[in-house]
Amino acid sequence: MSLPPQARNVCRAGALVMGFNVGGVHHASVVVTDVTSSLSFYCNVLGLSVDQSRPDLGYDGAWLQVGMQQIHLLQVDNVDPTVGRPLHVGRDRHTALMVDNIDLLAKQLDESDIAYTRSRSRRRALFCRDPDGNGLEFVESKP
Repeated sequence: MSLPPQARNVCRAGALVMGFNVGGVHHASVVVTDVTSSLSFYCNVLGLSVDQSRPDLGYDGAWLQVGMQQIHLLQVDNVDPTVGRPLHVGRDRHTALMVDNIDLLAKQLDESDIAYTRSRSRRRALFCRDPDGNGLEFVESKP
């Protein structure tokens, strides 16, 4: 079972009908309780870099470069609960990122004592959570 019957005919219009085209993902926002702790994970474990051009928006946060896209860390007091979420991140809301070597990423996660699961579809992919329980998927994509 993949697509419920009531959803089969929902998407009828395409870019030609709409007059515009959604061409990609610019950024994903991730709510966190502590930007400093999150930066340690995203920069020191995943190797992302901070985009210093983020203006003062009146709250703590950071913009991280992911290729041509970004992850925006937003520090808030009421993050999503970390309990009661699916064990396998693939069944929860998540951001999927491309990596060129899934085995080296797995090694880095092991060395950082970060739990992860492999893709159940046998793709070269794995899933983990950041310090606030936000779901991340990493898909191996060779250039």
